[in-house]
Amino acid sequence: MSREEELAANLAEVEERIVKACEVAGRARDEVMLLAVTKTWPASDVEILYGLGLRNFAENRDQEASVKVGQLRHLEDARWHMVGRLQRNKAKSVVEWADQVDSVDSVRLAEALAKAAHAKGKKLDVLLQVSIDGDTSRGGIAVPDVEELAGVITRSGDLILRGAMTVAPRTMKPSQAFQALVSVVSGLRDHHPTAIGVSAGMSGDLEDAISHGSTCVRVGTALLGGRRLTSP
Repeated sequence: MSREEELAANLAEVEERIVKACEVAGRARDEVMLLAVTKTWPASDVEILYGLGLRNFAENRDQEASVKVGQLRHLEDARWHMVGRLQRNKAKSVVEWADQVDSVDSVRLAEALAKAAHAKGKKLDVLLQVSIDGDTSRGGIAVPDVEELAGVITRSGDLILRGAMTVAPRTMKPSQAFQALVSVVSGLRDHHPTAIGVSAGMSGDLEDAISHGSTCVRVGTALLGGRRLTSP
């Protein structure tokens, strides 16, 4: 089986899971975006997935992503997300390639991204990364601090708050984490009308996430496989 055939089969299986989950939840399929997590995989895999119809791709390391995106500039309508933990000193570099940063978890990071976006003359879409269980050592902002950070983002004028993201902690049932994130986003919408996105669910729990209102599932292993390749 060629790599293209392998990825096509994987995509068909993932798509079937999303469709079924939406049907069970009484939701339309177009309410849920499939974000392909292409970290550690080569640019050629992105080209194949693009040819199969995907347009949204995610990376978690700036150094790898900047090279990969540079190789794929010809995919003009591909949209790139930064989903990994981000150091403030990488803000300028990330703004060069990312259309959206899904892992904003501090005021200082938001300010650095706003400054970099302003210098480049672009509006940068962002998501708050929320630590549902309050353990911010793994990344994410604690729920009580969400509104303050959201305010900083909205007032910056250079960042557009699109919602929030979480990774379900191992100490909590995924369903509990997803429901908690939906509640956070629901609260944000009152003062930040652009904050409508709920990024939750990955390869192993996307059905659960969709049933709780996720608008974006981040899928890596189920699409690309478990082995890790080195990007060129």
